[in-house]
Amino acid sequence: MNIGGQRGLAFAAVIGAIVAVTGCAQSVARATADVTPSSTEATEAITGMAGATRSSGAACVFVKPDGAQKFGHVGWGFKVPGTGRWVYGAVENPSAKLYTPPGGDIGAWHAEGSYDRMLSDMSTDAYYPGTSEHPYSRYRCTTSSTHDVNNARAMIRTVEARGFLVGVDPRTGKLTSRDCLDATYDVLKAYRTRHLTPAPKLSIPNVWAEELWGWSDRTLTPR
Repeated sequence: MNIGGQRGLAFAAVIGAIVAVTGCAQSVARATADVTPSSTEATEAITGMAGATRSSGAACVFVKPDGAQKFGHVGWGFKVPGTGRWVYGAVENPSAKLYTPPGGDIGAWHAEGSYDRMLSDMSTDAYYPGTSEHPYSRYRCTTSSTHDVNNARAMIRTVEARGFLVGVDPRTGKLTSRDCLDATYDVLKAYRTRHLTPAPKLSIPNVWAEELWGWSDRTLTPR
């Protein structure tokens, strides 16, 4: 549970997240982040996202900065090389419960389509409407010379079936998480995304999104 190298702050943030009800539920406050490309590398990273380099891999993280009492909520997308298509989704946790057992409704969904379709769907909560005034309002992407679509698809099935947790696992008694960030990280790790920042259990989504070094950074508006 190490966020930004400050374990004490991380623990306090986790307690705050638990008090705030959940790590990935939605909030009615409007997102106010105004993000821009952070570097030349980030600008180059997004240039080929729509499929200009069809054989390369790529990944995106979608962010609702206002989710979970502004602790943040995230979803994911990855490119299917050679096709110009993307697989994308999220764990929305509509019940806002800290624990949902495996097999329960955790608002998990995924879809497949073009890069533009992915941005459109994520910008409008097309598959699983949340209660944010503005759905996903930020996205960060990167190209990846390594990729494993089959492994990522298998991980999607895993995260959709394993339930939701922020807090003490009733099966083990350990403080841990299986939330929207864990799902996003696990899917993109399974894809073998390069430059993917580690996400220790109980990390804060907004903090983790800031630490995606070298990824492009764009606002996402309904389209």
